[in-house]
Amino acid sequence: MCMGKRRLKSLQDVRRYLADVINRVEDGRLDPNLAGRVGYLVNVLRAVIEKSDLEIRVAALEKQIGDRK
Repeated sequence: MCMGKRRLKSLQDVRRYLADVINRVEDGRLDPNLAGRVGYLVNVLRAVIEKSDLEIRVAALEKQIGDRK
């Protein structure tokens, strides 16, 4: 079963993708066991995106503070 090639780069992308997975399960087009595995991977990706975004924001704040000195 191919769900198509997707670019999941933001939390908004992840949210849309997970909503699609849920809809496919509810419609009977996706096996719930596969959806569970996909959901796990999406959750891991979500955490990575959040941490990456936070890392970028902290670096920007550190640069601002450094520029003020």
